[in-house]
Amino acid sequence: MPPPVTPNNKRPRAAKSAEKPPPFTPTPSAIGLMTNARTPTYSTGDIDGASPPPERRVEAGHANATLITPGGTQVQPSFSNFEEPSPSRPTANGINTGSLLETACNHLLTVDPSLKSLIEKHHCRVFSPEGLSEEIDPFRSLSSGIMAQQVSGAAASSIKKKFINLFPAEQCPSGFPPPALVAQQTIPRLREAGLSQRKAEYIQGMASQFASDDLTASFLLDAPDEEVMKKLVAVRGLGAWSVEMFMCFALKRMDVFSTGDLGVQRGMAAYVGKDVKKLKAKGGGKWKYMSEKDMLETAEKFRPYRSLFMWYMWRIEEVDTTAVEDNA
Repeated sequence: MPPPVTPNNKRPRAAKSAEKPPPFTPTPSAIGLMTNARTPTYSTGDIDGASPPPERRVEAGHANATLITPGGTQVQPSFSNFEEPSPSRPTANGINTGSLLETACNHLLTVDPSLKSLIEKHHCRVFSPEGLSEEIDPFRSLSSGIMAQQVSGAAASSIKKKFINLFPAEQCPSGFPPPALVAQQTIPRLREAGLSQRKAEYIQGMASQFASDDLTASFLLDAPDEEVMKKLVAVRGLGAWSVEMFMCFALKRMDVFSTGDLGVQRGMAAYVGKDVKKLKAKGGGKWKYMSEKDMLETAEKFRPYRSLFMWYMWRIEEVDTTAVEDNA
């Protein structure tokens, strides 16, 4: 809030300062730590390169990432051909990793052809064949997200490195300590990485849930979006926004939509024709470019690809989400 202005009857008012700019999007620069995307293990044609990622089916209502279990096993999405479709779990027959992005973009254009120039200008790597080939370690991703809360990107990276170094490398085959190992550590030991008391408790508690199979890779792969959201926001240390970003950028779920992200709010306000530079927080309270109701109503027609629509709403106002997509 701006500093209080002294009444005129006491002394002349100081020269009016420049209007306070709106807050930046809450998207922290360190959220790239959540994605844990490994360097692709394939090439685009080098004679000595590895094979390209195999084509596999993808579906809008499920995770489309390949996940790594606490034991280091690679688990790919698998969808039954006999599954009954429902409005809350749309099917995507015939869509695979090579065609998902094109299919989703075509859907956006069918709904609103005016998005064509925006889509042509910006390539969404997240849902491209390259992005869908990345392997994701859910425990590492979610732990990294907790480490990054309310600190700079540089500080989050430093904490993450110190955290990893707390554990013997031979016990961390994936490069990150497995949940069972973390769950066994004391809070004072975890705090040696630079974690606060509360963050250390959050990560240790979540590690216990992964180690006990209360949270599993198979659940994160196959459960409907609503169930994954409900399960993860119940984990201490994870809020709705953190879970939404994890579901979109790590799990590669196609129908995630965040109304709490200021960058999305700002982009959507511009999308519907508002002059975002003239919008102000009402009553001096929390800044909001667009109401949640209006955002949901506008985004509804872009189902089941609201994740991609959200990504393009960031692009409208050039909100920097590079770190969200960067490899950890």
